[in-house]
Formats: sequence, structure tokens, C-alpha cells
Amino acid sequence: MTRVTAVMISVLVLLALAGVAGAGVYPDGGTGLTQTSAPEEEDITAFAGNLTNAGSAYAAELLNNTSFTRFAGENETINVSLELVAEGLVAPLMLTDAGDGTGRLFVVDQVGTVSIIDENGTLIKEPFLDVRDRMVNLTPSFDERGLLSIAFHPDFGENGRVFAFYSTPLREEAPDDWDCTNRLSEFKVDLANPDRVNATSEKILMEIDKPQSTHNGGSIAFGPRDGYLYVPLGDGGAANDNGTGHTPEIGNAQDLTKIYGSVLRIDVDNVTARNVTEPLENATRTTAAGPLYGIPADNPFVANESIPPEIYAYGLRNPAYITFDAEGNLFVGDAGQNLFEEVSLVVNGGNYGWRLREGTHCFDPENPQTPPATCPANGSSGEPLIGPVIEGGHDLGVVFVGGRVYNGTALPDLMGRYIFGYWSTGFGVGNATLLVATPPAGWNASAFPDSAENLTPEDVAMWSLQRLNVTGTPAGTLDAYLLGFGEDGESELYALTSKDAGPDAANATGTVWKIVPANVTETPTPTANVTMVPGADMTATPTVTGNVTVTPTENVTAVPTANVTTTPAVTTNVTAIPTGNVTPAAAGNVTVGVVAEAFAFNTSTITVPAGANVTMVFDNQDTGIPHNVAVYTDSSVAEEIFVGEIIDGPGQVTYTFTAPEESGTYYFRCDVHPPMDGEFVVE
Repeated sequence: MTRVTAVMISVLVLLALAGVAGAGVYPDGGTGLTQTSAPEEEDITAFAGNLTNAGSAYAAELLNNTSFTRFAGENETINVSLELVAEGLVAPLMLTDAGDGTGRLFVVDQVGTVSIIDENGTLIKEPFLDVRDRMVNLTPSFDERGLLSIAFHPDFGENGRVFAFYSTPLREEAPDDWDCTNRLSEFKVDLANPDRVNATSEKILMEIDKPQSTHNGGSIAFGPRDGYLYVPLGDGGAANDNGTGHTPEIGNAQDLTKIYGSVLRIDVDNVTARNVTEPLENATRTTAAGPLYGIPADNPFVANESIPPEIYAYGLRNPAYITFDAEGNLFVGDAGQNLFEEVSLVVNGGNYGWRLREGTHCFDPENPQTPPATCPANGSSGEPLIGPVIEGGHDLGVVFVGGRVYNGTALPDLMGRYIFGYWSTGFGVGNATLLVATPPAGWNASAFPDSAENLTPEDVAMWSLQRLNVTGTPAGTLDAYLLGFGEDGESELYALTSKDAGPDAANATGTVWKIVPANVTETPTPTANVTMVPGADMTATPTVTGNVTVTPTENVTAVPTANVTTTPAVTTNVTAIPTGNVTPAAAGNVTVGVVAEAFAFNTSTITVPAGANVTMVFDNQDTGIPHNVAVYTDSSVAEEIFVGEIIDGPGQVTYTFTAPEESGTYYFRCDVHPPMDGEFVVE
């Protein structure tokens, strides 16, 4: 195999210093973990072999119902600058080099195009690949579907093979009430034009039906060690790995008979029926295993006919960002839910814990805001649950954007460190934070085990974090949403951003930045005069009428703190007017209406009489997205007044509860998407 080019997707930066192995107390001989609340959890002791990292000094902590990121030093930052490379894209998720010596860079845009930046830095107008006519319609305000990534074959310079992972309309054989079908395909470059893919050359390797629009996985990549293609898949979507299309009691990610919540590994060169098990009748996937790809003989479950043989690792929620370091170690950025974000080192046969755990912490799908005191440290077959090497809270943002271990020369202070970031603090405004993580002292990338059965707590000890300060920008953060990272042929890194939270082709605010040493140049402001972008002639992606609205951190509950800007994108600032009989007496009745649409409530203030019997009609208009209304004494959400049932949109529910007797200003929010909030006024 020639040099493998690992495909990069949306990412941001985390910096860590020395990691400390995790800890746990096992009252039942090793199958359960007692995990005390932070900060006491640092003092938990672990028995030999526990891989969860619970209690690590660098695990995120939960204080007053808010999750916080732990840093190596609060004032320790590394400065970098950003150099403008290209603009006029819509939602750039990934940038990669083809490994063919041409110096071209390829930018994947979520709306369905791949554009070339040539060796002179010019963004070519005509797309290299265009699958817009095959894709599901995207929601401009936000969507997790689309063209998610490409991967060039290690011998692309000789064979012209390129692979793509994207979302199509639901295939005819799929369940009627599901959302879309994700497709893995192979294309060939046009023999007459090396800057274009032959659109008629598509070969469909795999199609996977999705019950919800979220948790699609994302980046695909070839492994440098083995030359196999790795494909990450989310758990199916929705909150808690639960609901339509999810296995009752355990969820999809812990159900090995399902393909969801996993990383797949296939051999696109050894096309053989060996080790191939055909999907069962009525399966929610189709494959071309045998005709178009083979199964590596050392995939962990090839001997078990009830398990899809493509599965390499499992127990993941939404492994949207995967990448390999220079030694071939697989880093996976896995989107968390209500409290914690994570990056894991993924190995053959590993179980990464979801939904038994969220990051290093215990998880209860019935009460996702409160980690239980105890939970399993092992899976159903006794296998150890493997914790993340990097973990963050929701104090700096709502979801990690996975990055890459730096291996270039321009930023020597970052060599061997993992660069990544947070997407933003919320939907109201883009303000992404970059981070960098440092491995523990003595960690040897070239000696890291390639199989779960060989892992030790020292191998997966947590990395320490630092902020990556961007000079010339407000507060050292990005004045935009972070969508992904990329790497060129010289192993230098790029950050991909947008001013819009979703793939809005009408605005085309997507931008490519090169990460450079600090003070080389002030970070430029994109101007309307920069030429080019994929599909300048493209029309705005039509608004979808089916099951499509999404959030990048589906079901993330991030409690706002003093350090976080989480202003909701409220469509109006209207006081909800009671429509029933309103009296200030305790026995009075009042009816209010609240609508959730496009991840915002229709009002920022709800006013009711003191002691009133409140009837709240809640209308969730976000298709396929869970929302609720919950009322608390204040924004710390330490004391609840009323917590409404979470419902998927479109849907309506009626809540009834009693308003506080004491007048004053209280707090309401959506527990699933906390940036949706406002004042609950009692008069």
C-alpha cells in the first residue's frame, strides 16, 4: 500500500497534559461501578483492569447540575492565528489531500458537493463531486444529514477510486415511519478530467436506514496500518438511544445484532464472500459484501452469524469524527447527550459504553440529567467498558468537533497533541472554542495496543486539556460555528467554519482557515470579494417537509453558566397570554400556549398569577426532534418546579401544574436543548 491519506471532518481543538488513570469502586466484585458525585469522584480507587477512567483528574465534573471541563491549568493557553484560505462555501465539514502529489485540497460541503482548492490556492468553481441530485432534502436552519465525508483510496493516484458517505431519501424497503437512508458508495475519477468524478461510476457498497435524522456518524477513513476502510455509524438518532428503531431496554449501541452505534471496518480491495453474512430478511440495511467488498479476517465478530461481520467496535452514540494519527491509532470524537462530550482511542473489539455510560460517567436513560451513583463497568458479556481519553462538559459548548493529532512543522508546540474544539455554545450565535489535548507522560503512540483484550488502564489514561487561543478574535474564540478540521499533504491543519448553524445555501458563509503560528497575521474578516465557491450557481436547498430537523448534538442538555453565552434564537419576545380564567387567587386557573420551532420557543417570557393552576399547551413543531418545557427556581436548575414530558415533533401535549405561591421571576427551558430558555414570571 502507498501512503494512506486519512480523511478529516469537522473538528476543533483540545489540549491536554499529563493524564491520570481512572478509578472506580466495585461493591459486587467487578461488574458495577460506584461513582460518587464530583468533586469527590477524584478520590475513588479502581481495581486492576477498570478502563472507564471514572474519577480521573481530567474527567469532566458535574457541579450544581452543570458539567464542567477540567483543564491542566485555567490560565494555560497556546496562541495560534488563522489564515483565510477560501470562502463562499455553505457548510464545509471536511478538508483532505488526495495523496497523489498534486497539492490539491478537497473540501466536502454538507449540501452535497466536493470542491478543489488547487496548488495555487484557487477554489475551482466546478465541483469535483456533486451528489445533490441523489441526496435527501436538507433543512437550512440545521441538519445532521448530507454529504458527510469522502475518503481517497490509498492508491488513488493510480486507480482513481474515491469513496463517499451521504444521506439519501428513505429507500423503498425501509420502514415507512423512518427518516432517511445513509449510503456508502465508490466513485471513479473521470479519465478525461482529473478534477471531476464520473457521476455515472457510482457503486453502492452499503445502505443503512435511519429511524431519526440525527446521529449519522460522519467521517470515513482508510487505516494507515491495514489499508481497510473505516465507517462510523451513530445509534440511530433521538435521545437516550430509545424510541422507534431502537432496541428496548438496552438501546442499539449495546445490541450487537444491530449495526448502529459502531465503527465498521471493510476491505475494498479483497472482494470476496469470505466471512460475509447476508443481512436478515426485513433488515434495515443492504450491503454489497462479497461483490464489492470483503470482511477482514480479524474483525472481532466474524465467527458469530448473529452479529454484522463489518463491526469493528461498538457502544458509541454518534461517532461523527474519526481520524488516524501518524502511527495508525484511531481517534473517535463521539457526541455526548445531556452532560459530557468525549474522544476515545478505538481498538478492535472495544465496547465504549453508551448507553450504560456517558463518557466516564454513569448514565440513566430515564433520568439523563443526573448520573446514577452506580452502573456497570463491564458489558453484558463481561467485556470492560472503555472510557474516553478526552472528556469535556457543556460549559464551553454543546458538542465536540473532533480533530486530529498534529504532525506538521509550522506549530512545533503542538506536535503529537490532539487538536479539536467545541461547535458553539448554542444556536443563537457561533462562538466556537478551540482546544488541544496532551497525552500523559510516557504514552507511546507506536506501542498502543490494537485490540481491546490487550488494553490496560495506563494505555487509556486521560489526556490533559488546554485552550487554544485564536489571536485577533473575540475572547480568543472563533466568531463562527466550528464544523470540522482538515489536513494537507504537509500535515498542516485547517479549521472549517460557518456563520450559520445549518447548511443554508442562501447565505453561503462557509469558510476554510489554515491554523498558523500566532501573530503571523491578524485573522482576516472574510469579504464578499473573495472568489469562488462550489456551485456558485446553486439554488438554496429546499426546506424539507418530511422528518428532518436536527441539532448537531441531538438531545444535548447544556446548563448555561456564567462563562457560557447561550442566548436562544427566540423568534419573538412575546409574553404568553393566558386564555383561560385568570385570577390572582391560588384557586385560579390559567392556560398558556408555548410553541417550539426551529430550536426556539415562540416566547421568552411566560407570565402567570401566583398560586394559579396552570394548563400549558405545548406544541413541538420540530419534526423528529425531542423538546419539552421545564420550570425551575432559577437558571442553576438545582430546584425544579415542574418538568414536562419530552415529546418528539411534530406533536402536542398538555401540561398541568401549580405556579409558585411567591411572586417573582423564575426560569423555564427545554431540558433537551437548554439554550431554548426564558423567564417564568409569577405575579
